[in-house]
Order: sequence, then C-alpha cells, then structure tokens
Amino acid sequence: MAKYKIAWMPGDGVGKDVMEAARIVLDKFRFDAEYVPADIGWEFWCKEANPLPERTINILKNTDCALFGAITSKPKEEAEAELVPALKGKGHVYSSPIVRLRQEFNLRTNRRPCKAYPGNPLNYKEGIDIVVFRENTEDLYVGVEFFPLPDEVREVIKKNNKNMKKFDAHPGNEIAVSLRINTKTGCRNIITDAFEYAKRTGRKTVTVVEKPNVIRETSGLMIRTAREVAKNYPGIRLDEANIDAMCMWLLKNPLDYSVLVTSNMFGDIISDLCAQLVGGLGFASSGNIGDKYAVFEPTHGSAPKYAGMYKVNPMAMLLTVVLMMEWLGEKDKAVSLEAAIAAVIKEGKVRTYDMGGKATSLDVANAVAVKL
Repeated sequence: MAKYKIAWMPGDGVGKDVMEAARIVLDKFRFDAEYVPADIGWEFWCKEANPLPERTINILKNTDCALFGAITSKPKEEAEAELVPALKGKGHVYSSPIVRLRQEFNLRTNRRPCKAYPGNPLNYKEGIDIVVFRENTEDLYVGVEFFPLPDEVREVIKKNNKNMKKFDAHPGNEIAVSLRINTKTGCRNIITDAFEYAKRTGRKTVTVVEKPNVIRETSGLMIRTAREVAKNYPGIRLDEANIDAMCMWLLKNPLDYSVLVTSNMFGDIISDLCAQLVGGLGFASSGNIGDKYAVFEPTHGSAPKYAGMYKVNPMAMLLTVVLMMEWLGEKDKAVSLEAAIAAVIKEGKVRTYDMGGKATSLDVANAVAVKL
C-alpha cells in the first residue's frame, strides 16, 4: 500500500502538459504515492454544468492532498454559450472550481514563493526571495454580489452610508455591487501563518500590504490585527504598506522584501507582480493550505492555444511539487528537487521558449530528473 494518496487533477489545456512533466520527476524519485485521477475543469462544465463534480469532492476527502494543473474560466455569458444544448437556459452559472475547493476544504492560506534562481535570464534582479501569504477564503472572492441591485439591499447600504445618495438617480439594473468580507479570524490566521513561516525560516521582516486609508474597515481590520499578532514575535519586524505603493517599491527595491501578507484580492494581484520579478508565471508555484488538507497548483492559466504542444515552462509545476513534498513532510526530497531545478536553470542548456530556448515541457522535466 502506498504511503500517500494524491488526488491527480490535470484540469484543462497546458495543465495536462505540466502534470505529465511533474509525473516524470515524481517517478524518478519513486515517490511512494498512489495518484487518484479526479475530474475537474471546462470539459465537465460543458457536459455537466459543473466544473467540480461531487465525485471529485469525494475523492479529495479520501486522499492526503491534491496536485492540480490549470483550468479554463470564462465570463458568465460565454460559459453559458458553451454548455451542451440540453443544459442551456436552465439557470446554470459558472463558478471557479478552485475557489470552491478553497471554501469547501477551508484552504485558508495561499503561499506563493517567488525566488530568483541564478542563471535565469528572465530575473528582474538576482537575489530576490519573496514569499507572499494570501488569505484564501474571504474578501471579494466570497462571491457575495448583486446585479441588478435589489431595493432592499440598496436601502440597507443607504441607511449606513451617506455616499450611497450619489447613486439615487441610477436604477437597480444599472448598479452592480460586490461585498468585501473579511473576518478577524481570517486576518489573524493568515498573519500568524506569515509570522510563523518567517520565524521558522529565519526571516526578519513581515510586510502587511493593504489600503486602509481608503478601504477603512476591511483593510483597517487587517492592519490592526497584524499589529496585535506582531507583538507575539519580538524578533520579527512588522512593516506596513499600501498596495499601490507596494507595487512601485517592489519594482524599485525588490531585495528589501521577504514575507508579504495580505488579503485575497490584493494577494492575487501582488503575487503575479512578484512572479514577474523572478521570470514570470512559468516559475510561480503555490499551495492552498488548510489545517487538514492542501491543494497544490502552479499559478499560471490553462493557455488553451498551447494545449498538447508541450511548449510551456513546467518549472512552476515542478516547484509546486516541491511545496507538496514539504507539506507532506518529505523535506529531504523537497530540498533535492529544488536543487535539481536550480541546477538546470543555472546551466541554461535546456530552456523552454519563454527563456529563449526550444526545449519542450517534457525535455525540461527529464533534465531535472537527470539531476536528481
């Protein structure tokens, strides 16, 4: 019997390509795992009006963690148009399966390392080593939205906010509202995770990134909670930055930052910026981590035009496997795999098109496997 059971979710497009690359490396390790195929993605939305079938949820409930490739998402109207004829006009609304997974399994922490490996021609600057901690289950991603705006919701908002009077001349069918919902518990959890990581890895600063001068209540809650949590970690300095200024400072002085922590939407945005500093989404790994379960995924999309071409850079996927191994407690294997990835990058002999080379996704995976 295998030591681990891992839900295997390639998803769509190049998700299948990079998962195949991951399997080359895992098999080279003779990693003691059973890989359990699980359905997720656009194909199942089109055929079943559900991109995350209940059978997949059940598989995840009976595995140790999940490895996920990539997924296609489209706006509401386009998604409706691609349903099979029997499902059209039935009121089905597409929603992101990865967002649902985060909610379903309370994968409250999203950790996104962004490291500039020596020899990568796409590095913005050598020495960058930033880890973004993104709250993963709250904020705008909760999906509490209104369009048209119901009269009763309008009245509640108007009663509590005089600025709503500005919209009196606009009928409900001209107003869309999204609610940003943060809780004290959610703020405390993600900030504590960031500080614990900094303590465990010897990092000296944690920077909380928000916008409390404008979004006073929700961002304010994050800032106030960060100040409270920081008191428990006297050896680690808490810095505070507004999201807009942070984007500028990261470009100007990326070596000044180590651990960033923020809410869901800001974390989604700023982690992409950090990824670009170290070569782009082809190097951007992530872990969606809860108390009892985790889903690991590269942060790039499904890039349908490249599906099946084995053209995209699989390093993000391979670095995601590193995160999975760490979480499973296989620290030595994680260190070995990261070292092999770093060696292939430094040598520069096997590179995908984004790095100026002609190698395929599988060529890169095989090069890493040789280093192992």
